[in-house]
Amino acid sequence: TETVLEQKSLEGYSSNNVEMLNVGIHNYLSKRPILTYQTHVQNLGWQQIQSEWDMSGTSGKSLRLEGIKIYLNSNGHTGTVQYRTHVQNLGWQSWVSNGQMSGTSGKSLRLEAIQIRLTGGVASKYRLRYRVHVQNEGWTKWSSNGEVAGTVGKCLRLEAMDIRLEKK
Repeated sequence: TETVLEQKSLEGYSSNNVEMLNVGIHNYLSKRPILTYQTHVQNLGWQQIQSEWDMSGTSGKSLRLEGIKIYLNSNGHTGTVQYRTHVQNLGWQSWVSNGQMSGTSGKSLRLEAIQIRLTGGVASKYRLRYRVHVQNEGWTKWSSNGEVAGTVGKCLRLEAMDIRLEKK
């Protein structure tokens, strides 16, 4: 599959796009679930969709994350990804899944923490690990299986995040 992509004209695609396509094709053919995610950043709006192992958000710009969407193509496995965010002045939001937005839009409210978990058959074979970049504190340790990443009660914004899907 890599040679097919290399032989085709890929004008307009960055090397990150080509790598993401190659990883996606490999994961699809190997029946591995495919995880992608997208963040909404202060003043910038929705960022491009990132594949696992890629940071979403910004670094060194002091911009808050305001929303997130996480997608899981279970690729034949049962189950889904669920997530919820802790939002400035609102607290914890309800759990959402597969591409629904968690956070707010048009309210200028920062995300302060997130929880992410897998359900069903995919959860029995894979685990999620995730970390966030917190204002003034930097990157958190890796969290998994619904643990809180970020802070609650400190009024600190999330600025970026990184998610990984790993075989157990």
